[in-house]
Amino acid sequence: MKWANVEVDGQVWSALIEDGQACLLEEGCLSRTLGDLAGAEDKARSGRRVKLEDVRYLPPVIRPGKILAIGLNYAAHVAESVSFISNDAPEVQKWFNKQTTATNAHGADVHLPKVSSQLDYEAELVVIIGKRARHVPPDRAMEIIAGFACGCDYSVRDWQKASPTMIMGKGFDTHAPFGPYLVTPDEVGELDGLGIRAYVNDDLRQEATLGQMIHTIGNQIAHLTSAFTLEPGDVIFTGTPAGVGAGRTPPAWLKVGDRVRIEIDRVGTLENRVVAEPGDTRIG
Repeated sequence: MKWANVEVDGQVWSALIEDGQACLLEEGCLSRTLGDLAGAEDKARSGRRVKLEDVRYLPPVIRPGKILAIGLNYAAHVAESVSFISNDAPEVQKWFNKQTTATNAHGADVHLPKVSSQLDYEAELVVIIGKRARHVPPDRAMEIIAGFACGCDYSVRDWQKASPTMIMGKGFDTHAPFGPYLVTPDEVGELDGLGIRAYVNDDLRQEATLGQMIHTIGNQIAHLTSAFTLEPGDVIFTGTPAGVGAGRTPPAWLKVGDRVRIEIDRVGTLENRVVAEPGDTRIG
């Protein structure tokens, strides 16, 4: 199943996506039903149907409690990152957080920051948590996953390098788009052989398979839940393969007008356009 938050005629709905339509479940965001999407299926199918061209996608989780991301999780990306992040793979999983205000949707604009020109892309599989859990062993990780989505971990490289935690360079507003919907684990099936790709203006920049991750999703969830509780609506970015802009000579930074498309087999396609960050001061 594919589930999304959509806007129809100014109202937010959770919806089952199938056959080119959004089957509207109820007004309000999807977070309320993440723990029992199977139970909501029949109700959604019996409700109002809207053509997908008449909806605007919102993030599958509109305001995540946590956005967690693992760094250096593909060997080829570790190798290319020597010049701008690190010299070798970390012995322990390397985690950082993206701010919840970075949350963004398929089709929405991504800001080129006022304070930097070094905007980069990172194609990633995103995991959306569906159940509250602590101390989850790797072989039970799928039990707490509501679904998967395409994501792009936009990174402001000079700000990332300036802080050992990477938080400032990873947390800019609009820089955590994921979607367009979440796909349930039963529909995605085995992950390892699935391809992940990033295109900038139709130019293929990244290509790998999910099985090339250094730390599996099961091991990621086990590691995180050994320290703190994961809750429904938490979002995990699972790492990026080689081919990022910073790894090229010269670096290929994104610019205003660029379109970035992330594709993951059996998960979907996420596309966003880069625009100049608005220059106004906003208080309140």
